[in-house]
Amino acid sequence: MSEMANTDPEGMDAVRMTWNVWPRTKVEASKCVIPLAASISPIRHHPEIPTLPYAPLRCKTCSSVLNAFARVDFTAKIWICPFCYQRNHFPPHYAMISETNVPCELYPQYTTVQYTLPSPTAPNNLDPSSPAARPSSVFVFVLDTCMIEEEMGFVKSALKRAIGLLPENALVGFISFGTQAHVHELGFADLSKVYVFRGSKEISKEQVLEQLGLGASIRRAPAGYPKAAQNGFPNSDVSRFLLPASECEYALNSLLDELQTDQWPVSPGQRAARCTGVALSVAAGLLGACLPGTGARIIALVGGPCTEGPGTIVSKDLSDPVRSHKDLDKDAAPFFKKAVKFYDGLAKQLVSQGHVLDLFASALDQVGVAEMKVAVEKTGGLVVLAESFGHSVFKDSFKRVFEDGEQSLGLCFNGTLEINCSKDIKIQGIIGPCTSLEKKGPNVADTVIGEGNTTAWKMCGLDKSTCLTVFFDLSSSEKSNPPGTMNPQLYLQFLTSYQNPEGQTLLRVTTVTRQWVDTAVSSEELVQGFDQETAAVVMARLASLKMETEEEFDATRWLDRNLIRLCSKFGDYRKDDPSSFTLNPCFSLFPQFMFNLRRSQFVQVFNNSPDETAYFRMLLNRENITNAAVMIQPSLIAYSFNSLPQPALLDVASIAADRILLLDSYFSIVIFHGMTIAQWRNMGYQNQPEHQAFAQLLEAPQEEARIIIRDRFPVPRLVVCDQHGSQARFLLAKLNPSATYNNANEMAAGSDVIFTDDVSLQVFFEHLQKLAVQS
Repeated sequence: MSEMANTDPEGMDAVRMTWNVWPRTKVEASKCVIPLAASISPIRHHPEIPTLPYAPLRCKTCSSVLNAFARVDFTAKIWICPFCYQRNHFPPHYAMISETNVPCELYPQYTTVQYTLPSPTAPNNLDPSSPAARPSSVFVFVLDTCMIEEEMGFVKSALKRAIGLLPENALVGFISFGTQAHVHELGFADLSKVYVFRGSKEISKEQVLEQLGLGASIRRAPAGYPKAAQNGFPNSDVSRFLLPASECEYALNSLLDELQTDQWPVSPGQRAARCTGVALSVAAGLLGACLPGTGARIIALVGGPCTEGPGTIVSKDLSDPVRSHKDLDKDAAPFFKKAVKFYDGLAKQLVSQGHVLDLFASALDQVGVAEMKVAVEKTGGLVVLAESFGHSVFKDSFKRVFEDGEQSLGLCFNGTLEINCSKDIKIQGIIGPCTSLEKKGPNVADTVIGEGNTTAWKMCGLDKSTCLTVFFDLSSSEKSNPPGTMNPQLYLQFLTSYQNPEGQTLLRVTTVTRQWVDTAVSSEELVQGFDQETAAVVMARLASLKMETEEEFDATRWLDRNLIRLCSKFGDYRKDDPSSFTLNPCFSLFPQFMFNLRRSQFVQVFNNSPDETAYFRMLLNRENITNAAVMIQPSLIAYSFNSLPQPALLDVASIAADRILLLDSYFSIVIFHGMTIAQWRNMGYQNQPEHQAFAQLLEAPQEEARIIIRDRFPVPRLVVCDQHGSQARFLLAKLNPSATYNNANEMAAGSDVIFTDDVSLQVFFEHLQKLAVQS
């Protein structure tokens, strides 16, 4: 597995599993310790995936799609479904099929194919090519105005740039909020018209439409879509608020120029009244007037905590601090549960409309990401957390959302994922940005993990890096069939239908197979099929979920117990002799991942605010395995005069006076100059012609950092620091403390010590060996 990691570990199918061969029974599966799980990036771009211009063939019993693993009888024109063994006749348009003439979906190398489907959103009585029928995406910007002038300036220029990048036919709406929420009518260029909503009370979708003057005309519309649908709306009045970008760019820019910070007076010792919840309810209500199936995003730009109306997270009195993890543990956060309940309701409304909530939060204190998490995650929204709207983390990330070409995130809409599996496999649920559609079936497990009780999920928003983790269970408690009668292969099929940015509906079908093995006889094949990186990420996602949903859950103990069980089961050792313990290379990196996971921001929350923790976990749950693994165990590269850049141990011993280190921990990138390098740089040696090599050494990590930053969303924070400088903590916090003040005298000159009582990896491993070999 680890050789593959250097190339593309996800391949065309974009599926990675904790175990690549599966035990036969539930009992054997539970002995594996690490759950049977698969991570899938449902629409990840891969150049070799064929797109077929016709509809897929489905099995008449289980409705799985014809695929490369189906058995085909060419003379009788029949195919046998690998999932339920149903015999299906090919329809007449497959009459030409033969051994030498097979359709693309039966080629063995095309385990993933894509179909172009007729778009369901064009009303029957409209010409599909007319602009009215073409469902364009909709962007409603919701801007917080309770901020200082300087921040307001940053956010306005970011918005102007974004509006200039939007496709011409994308529809745009604009809502600003402070003490009240203001819906701006963009269809009136000469006179700015605004509809005002009180910030202090909850407001329903019906009330929003009524107040905007959209209620009556929606009720009058006949059951079918009306002939005069304008911009793809059943209700032409909506076009006062949502206009094509090309038509309203001028109006929006002038509106932004005139927009002031919230003018409501704030008494000393008080926080500003900020009605984030009402503003988002109004945005969701406005989008409820769009045609069903129109891809739409609410892009919320929030600069502080909600203190007014639904979704409030803290009182207006500045002497009341914003809730901390301790407050949440002790149930001493009076607003928390009510706010989460409000956002859960908003999430349900958005999911039923098929719309997305994106959150861009920039503030020195918290703004309520922890409460809003449910609405962002269930709709598949993007989230970015920065310290200021002037910071590159916000500015560059925000720009990426609207960019085209190579830099495009590939934002898609209205996704649904369905999973078919072989007979004995049950689905427990999914961790990641989606919502259960409560579609029951024989493959639904009794136990639920994350979004469960279903074989289908809704993803209102998804992009080419969206990743979901599916947890499986086995139904058979023992081998019901005598050996030899069962198929040695198991099959899983992932069906993702979605609308691309051009409004086309596509169906991506990925069918994968793995082998069943009888682990009671031999576990050798099982060991060879273990994916350590995927297993580490799955354990991190599961631990994070349990920390959020289970009372009194001790994540560190849970991870330790599972690691000890895994090492006892798969390690080689003599009972009660720790020195005899060895681990197969297929498992040897896993303990180190667990060591770093225990110390990571996902498990150790005391150092972070609830907003930061929610942010880190949302990204952990939506990124692919390679990226999520870097969040758990950062990568470290060393640059020095006498060698090429090379990976370094994530250990304090890697620090040297004449080295530059580049740490990538996903959320931040640190360029760390050793003491001597920093002194030479401060003396300006790099500017002297005879020290060309030194100038190149300084530039190399900068160039590498630029490459990482260019391909990543959200854009990571770049920290450039020197040994013994105040910013060096960004590196030291991630390193294994093999040198502390307890053993500093043994260390090499020029290296560093970490002042901590944390155990080092060596001590951790010694304890693990001792506990794993205990009889």
